Parts: sequence; C-alpha cells; structure tokens
Amino acid sequence: MFTKKTVRDIDVRGKRVLLRADYNVSMDERGNITDDYRIQQSLPTVKYLLEQDARLIICSHLGRPKGKVVPSLSLAPVAKRLQELLGKHVEFVPDCVGEQVTKAANTLQPGHVLLLENVRFYPEEEANDEAFAKQLASLADVFVQDAFGVVHHGAVSVSELPKYMPAVAGPLLEKEVDTITSAMENPTRPLMAVVGGAKIADKLDVLHRFIEIADFIAIGGGMANTFLLAEGMHIGASLADKDDLPVAKEILAKAREKAKDGKFVFYLPQDGVVASKIDKAAPTRIADWSAHVIADIENYPKRPPHEASYIREHEMILDIGPFSAAFIAGAMQFAGTVVWNGTMGITEKAGLQGPVGPYAHGTDLLMEAMTGKFGHRPFSLVGGGDTVTYIEERGLADAFNHVSTGGGASLELMAGHKLPGVEALQNK
Repeated sequence: MFTKKTVRDIDVRGKRVLLRADYNVSMDERGNITDDYRIQQSLPTVKYLLEQDARLIICSHLGRPKGKVVPSLSLAPVAKRLQELLGKHVEFVPDCVGEQVTKAANTLQPGHVLLLENVRFYPEEEANDEAFAKQLASLADVFVQDAFGVVHHGAVSVSELPKYMPAVAGPLLEKEVDTITSAMENPTRPLMAVVGGAKIADKLDVLHRFIEIADFIAIGGGMANTFLLAEGMHIGASLADKDDLPVAKEILAKAREKAKDGKFVFYLPQDGVVASKIDKAAPTRIADWSAHVIADIENYPKRPPHEASYIREHEMILDIGPFSAAFIAGAMQFAGTVVWNGTMGITEKAGLQGPVGPYAHGTDLLMEAMTGKFGHRPFSLVGGGDTVTYIEERGLADAFNHVSTGGGASLELMAGHKLPGVEALQNK
C-alpha cells in the first residue's frame, strides 16, 4: 500500500501546480520523437490536474546534457507532441527559471499548461543546489512528483524541491510503486524472473533478491555470457565482463545452494544464435552447448567441444537460441507472475530493426509466451529500459499487465531499496 500523499489527497483547484514528469523520450537525428510512451503515460495525471482547473507547470529532463544547453535535447518537440495528445494548447518557454519563466507562470490561467525547458540544462539540477530549488519552488504552490524514472536519483527536481513546498505523488508514481512492490512481496506464484541486459553489475542487487524470493530465474542477454564464462565455457568474441566473474560465481553458488531442495531453478541458455559480426546481413548459426539448469547439473561443462557446440574465436553469441527460448517460454506456462527486465539478445542497434530483428527471436518468443499466445497468461510486469523500447517498437505495450516507465528505478524498487524521490514526499 502506497504510504505517501497523492494529488487526490489535497486540494489543487485553481492552484499553481509544478508537475515533475518524465519526458525523457527517444528522438531521431532530426528531432522527431520516435517513442512517446512516457508522454502518453503522463496523460492521466495531466488531465486530472486540468480537470481540477489547476494552473499546470511541467518540468522534465531529456537526455544527459551535463548542465549545458544542448539544442538537440530541447523539450520543444515534447511540447508539440503533448499538445497533439491533449488536444489543448501547451505553452513552452525556452528556460526553466528566470524572469521569462516567472512571468509565464504568474500569468498562466486555470486549466492551462506550461512546459519548461530541459531542467538538466542547469548544472544545479544534479548538484542539488539549494538556490536553484528555491527558484523552481517559487513558480508554484504545490509540487507533484510523477516521474518514476528519476526517483532513484538525488536531484533538485527529485529530492530537493519537497523541502520548500507541499509535495505529493502523482497517480503514475503511485501505480508504479504499488504494482512493483506487490509483484515482489505478494506475487501470484510460481514467481518467475527473466533477467537480461549486458552487465551483471547493473543488476547485482536484484539478482540476489530474486534468488531469495523467486521460484525460477532465467538469464539472457550479454550477462548470460559472463555466467557461462564463469562456468568455464568458451564464448569466443562474445560480450562478457571479466570484472564481473567473481560476482557471477558468487551468484551461481548462491543459486546452487537454494536449488538443493528441488524447488528452485536458475537457468542459463543452453544454445545461442552466433555470428562473426553484429550485422543484419551476417550469416548466423545455432550453437548448442548443452542444457545448463543448476538444479540438475553440478559439473558443467565436461564434455569435449564439437562443431555444433563450440563457439569459434571470432564468433559472438548475439541471442538465446531456439531451445533456450522454448524452455523459458514453456516454464512461463506454469508461472503465476513473470517479472521481465532486459532483452535476451541485441534488439536496439540501428539497422537491426524489422518486424523481428535477426537477434531478437528469443526476446520475441518470450514476449508472446508472457502475453498468452500459447494459452496461459501469467501476470506480467516489464521493468523498463531497453525492454520497454522493444515492446513499444512492436506496438505491444498494452498486452502486458504493467510496463514500467523507469528502468533504474524499477530495479532499485525490485531490489528492496528506498527511492529518494518517494521518501521526500509527504506521508499520508
């Protein structure tokens, strides 16, 4: 149960409301928005505030300008897209503090919207600058935090503003925290975690948490290569982080210990799609290096390599193979809850897109299994990041029970950590 006050717990009618939204959207080289998922997810909050005749001032960031004005990271295209989605004029000012902004905020009429320029154009934002916080706070009467994607960071618009004005949560933030917390603490079992991505270090805490609470963990993506390397497998030129080998071995040992009771499975890919380069036209083949389920296998691998299993020096594992994808998809047919964070192969590189990219077949099969194509439909929670981008490209965000707007924040919450941007808000 969400323990912080939300916008529905206070009176905002006619008041100036400063809404922290997450409009960190994907854009192409021409400044066109290619993925407006986060804008669309903010609409219920925006519409609610406008229905209350609030004078709505929105601040957000876009990209990582590192405290400098970067024209390609302006929020002007976001203002245009938000206006299209709302069907209502959105005023935009090319700054977030200063005389022009103050004038625009003071003359804003009830039920109208003002979007400020990228808050990260100011180095003070990420330096938690007190004076900058006070400048922003002077624009409004109430602060509403609805940017789940940043609440794990410390910044002026995250944890500093609540010190200077009444601060509550928006509906999106409340939904994100409640849904993810419930899936981790009170899931419909069996609980299955599917974890991909490049680096184990990025997801170390959440992997430890899943070993403690999940019934089945499936690993994919680049991090699977590091685990396989830790098990003594030859992976050729595949992406792997040798610095992560000690933690990989630690996680494997912890998983083996839990698996001794026969009620837990930690699954690493048993086959993969390999190629000599990351290219849409590159020849690929399937390498099958034997099933690797920790619950069943203690000493892996011991058999001599042969042509079908051996990864050549110049080859890279770029996706899980068909047997691995089928095994994980099959396990999903018995799951009550599936938490998914990280794709199983390379899905985000330019030039690899298509209905299904050449290294996205594993990810696509798991997506179909999660959304009920094979009969059973578990509760599905997608934890942000590249996974959401892929789902959006496929136009299937609505097919899942919950698709998070925050990658890092969702991982922190799944790991059981406190979120500074949530802790700073008023308690109920």
